[in-house]
Amino acid sequence: MSHSPQAQHCNTMAEVRSHIDALDERITALLVERTHYMSQAARIKQDVTKVHDQERIEFIAARVRRMATELGGQPDVLEAAYRALMDASIAFEHREFARLREGAAA
Repeated sequence: MSHSPQAQHCNTMAEVRSHIDALDERITALLVERTHYMSQAARIKQDVTKVHDQERIEFIAARVRRMATELGGQPDVLEAAYRALMDASIAFEHREFARLREGAAA
């Protein structure tokens, strides 16, 4: 990690919300990109039992905690957010896995 991101000082809730809205635009674009990789994982994985990979989940959670700590952030908040993201991603990947194989099974 190169540097610790710093929030700008705000004097009003309007300023806080404006900065959060701008960050949400960037975060959403990155999460959409991440989801596209989940689609590719569903295509590449040959076995539905590989969709839920607990070892990978724990690796990501630990990695996110470490990065948050190094950046001066809140590791508990980041881990909780990522666990929710991974749960939703696994559900999506299961749906994609099934969708991609609907015609092949017939």
